[in-house]
Amino acid sequence: MNLKRILGVYALLFLFLNTGIAQLKDLLPRSTPEAESVSSKAILDFLDAAAKSKHEFHSIMILRHGKVIAEGWWSPYKPQLRHTMYSVSKSFTATAVGFAINEKRLSVNDKVLSFFPEYAPETVSENLAALTVKDLLSMSVGQDPDPTGPVVATDTNWVKGFLAKPVLNKPGTKFLYNSLGTYMLSAIVQKVTGQRILDYLKPRLFTPLGIENMDWEIDPKGINSGGWGLRVRTEDMAKFGQLFLQKGQWKGKQILPASWVEEASTKKIDQNPDATPEAKASSDWLQGYCYQMWRSKNNAYRGDGAFGQYIIVMPDQDAVVVITSETTDMQGEINLVWEYLLPGFKNEKPNEDAAIATQLKKRLATLTLTTPQPAKDSVFTGRHLTATYKLNSNDRNFETISFNTNRNNCVLSIKSGTETYNIKFGNNSWLESTTNKLGPSLVARAKNHFAGLPPPKIVGAYRWTATNTLELTLRYIESPHTETFTAVFNENDVSIHIKNSFEPNKKDPPLVGILQK
Repeated sequence: MNLKRILGVYALLFLFLNTGIAQLKDLLPRSTPEAESVSSKAILDFLDAAAKSKHEFHSIMILRHGKVIAEGWWSPYKPQLRHTMYSVSKSFTATAVGFAINEKRLSVNDKVLSFFPEYAPETVSENLAALTVKDLLSMSVGQDPDPTGPVVATDTNWVKGFLAKPVLNKPGTKFLYNSLGTYMLSAIVQKVTGQRILDYLKPRLFTPLGIENMDWEIDPKGINSGGWGLRVRTEDMAKFGQLFLQKGQWKGKQILPASWVEEASTKKIDQNPDATPEAKASSDWLQGYCYQMWRSKNNAYRGDGAFGQYIIVMPDQDAVVVITSETTDMQGEINLVWEYLLPGFKNEKPNEDAAIATQLKKRLATLTLTTPQPAKDSVFTGRHLTATYKLNSNDRNFETISFNTNRNNCVLSIKSGTETYNIKFGNNSWLESTTNKLGPSLVARAKNHFAGLPPPKIVGAYRWTATNTLELTLRYIESPHTETFTAVFNENDVSIHIKNSFEPNKKDPPLVGILQK
C-alpha cells in the first residue's frame, strides 16, 4: 500500500473514531477532494476564512459526484446530533406535498378553502377564495403583513387564524415570506392523508434515505409546524440535497418524481421585480423563489434556514454543500461558499499536494469552538460559592436561583413553578447534559413551542471574570443558539443578566435576587 493510501486510510479512521460518525447508519459514500476533482486547498482556505469571520459554524459537509469529500463539526457539535434547521424545514414540507400530488391526493391548483370549509371566515373575499396550494408553495399568498407571528403566538387554531387574515393582493402576484403559509401546506397534507407530515414522510423519504431519529414540532392541534421545527443531522440534510441533485433517484430507485424535483427547484416568482441589476447580482435572496426553496447565484438553489442553515444544491458542479451555523449575516456566510469553495470544483483532477490534503483532514477532525476563558490574571478560578437567592418577580417566572461552584464545576439550580432545572457547567471545559429548560429560539412565542421534542441537549462552561462576577455559558447543541448568564454578587444580593446569542444587543432588565439565609 503506497504512502498516499496509508494517509487516507489513517485520516478516515481518525475521523470516524474521533467524531462519532461511526455511530451513524446508512452513510453516504466517502471519497477525497482530489479524487472527485476538488481542491483540498480551496476547502482549507474556506475553513481559514470561516475561522476569521464573524460567523459561528457548527458543521459543514461537502459532496461531489454523490460522495462526501469533506466534513467537519465544530466541537461541541457532533455528527450524531440533530440541529434545528428553522426554514430548511419548508423544503421537506414541500416534498410531502410533492408525494401527495404524485399519489393523486391533491393538486397545486386546489383551492386552500376546499380543505377547510369549516374554518372559513364569515365573509370570504375574492382573493381568499382564489388562493391555491401553488400560491402557498411559492410564497405568493397575498397577505400583508406576514401573519405568522401574531397567529402562532395567540391562536390555538392556526388554520382558522390564517384564513381569518385578509388576503390583500391577488394570490400568485406578489412575494411575501409567510411561514404560516407553509404550515398550511402541512395541515393540508395531514387533512388528505390522515398523517402528520413527519409520519407521512417516513416510508416515502426518511426510511429510503436512511434518515432516523428526526423530530418535528407540532401546533396545539397536533399538526407539524411545517415552516420550521424539523431537526435532522447534518448528513441527513446532505442526503436530502443529494436526492434533489439526482432528480429524485436514490440507489437506483425513483424515490421522488423527477418532474416534482424540477418543478420544486425552478423559479416561480421574483422576490423584488423592481430590484436593480446590481442588487440582484449581489444577493442570493433576489434570484427567484421556487417551491419552498430559493434560487441562488451560480445557477444553484437551496433550502435555507434562519441564522445560516443551508442545503445548497449546485447542479453545474454536481455538488451539494450543507452548513449549520449561527450568523446574523447570512449573505456574508454564503459569500464564503462562492468565494472559496466554488472555484475549488474542477473539471479535471487537480495536482495533489499530500501535505495540504493531510492538513485538511487534520483540520476537519479537530474543529472546535473555544470554551470561555478566565481572565489572564484571574485569581478567582477556584472560588467556592454555595448560595440561594429569592428572585424578584420576572417574566421568566424564575422563583429562586442557586449557585454551587468549586474548582472543577458549577451547578446552577433554577426553580420555576413545579420545575427545578439543575444545569452543570465545567471550569474551562464543556459539561454535557440535558435539561427541561427550553432554550432561546426565534419562534419561542409560538404556542406549543417545542411540543413533542425531547429535553434539549446542552453543554455548559463557566468562568469568574472578577471577584464578584460569574459568567455561565449554556449552549443548546441541537440548536444554533447559546445563552449566557452573568451574575454579579454583592453582600446579600445578586444581579443576573441573561442574554441569548442571536440578540446580543437586547437589554432586558436583570433578575435581582436576595440571599436566603
